[in-house]
Amino acid sequence: MTPQEASKAAADVCNLAPVVPVLVVDDASIAQDLAAALVHGGLPALEVTLRTPAALEVIAEMAKVAGGVVGAGTLLTPQDVEAAKAAGATFGVSPGATDLILDACEANDLPLLPGTATASEAMRLLERGYTVQKFFPAAANGGAPALKAIGAPIPQVKFCPTGGVSLQNAHEYLSLPNTLCVGGSWVAPKDLVTAKDWAGITALAKEAAALAR
Repeated sequence: MTPQEASKAAADVCNLAPVVPVLVVDDASIAQDLAAALVHGGLPALEVTLRTPAALEVIAEMAKVAGGVVGAGTLLTPQDVEAAKAAGATFGVSPGATDLILDACEANDLPLLPGTATASEAMRLLERGYTVQKFFPAAANGGAPALKAIGAPIPQVKFCPTGGVSLQNAHEYLSLPNTLCVGGSWVAPKDLVTAKDWAGITALAKEAAALAR
């Protein structure tokens, strides 16, 4: 998979809904219910972060849910890429970008949303052919004003800002011409997941899916 093909596929994922849930799931037994709740609420693209021992099993379970498009987040090594692809992930997300990660995703035909935090990093990825990138950590790097500033000289690159994004500030990012969607964890808060309040999570997803962009 070329970087250009990867970016087209990543753009397709980002265009599914204004918000991509960023999920940290400890228990694979609730994975299908959680995914179904989010998909039912209008958020089909799901990023399962590789931050728990259960993450790969969670991806495999969520991949069984009709209408869901499941990806793996926190890709740090080529081994992560291969394991995520084997588990059923159809896209990947990384906090930053290294040649090893980019090479591995291209070799394994896993579309990647590579992380970037500065104009130089965005330019380097653009040189390689990646026109869709993740702006991370968004809030810590200046939020929507910083992303707007990067967009002025580098309008070719579109972003999914993640990190410190909430229902309260999501519209600031989504109003920017260089933002395709945002990534956020608020649509699946730990208390509702623990309580298995799937109706509550669906309600949050519907609220997020209705955000204008």
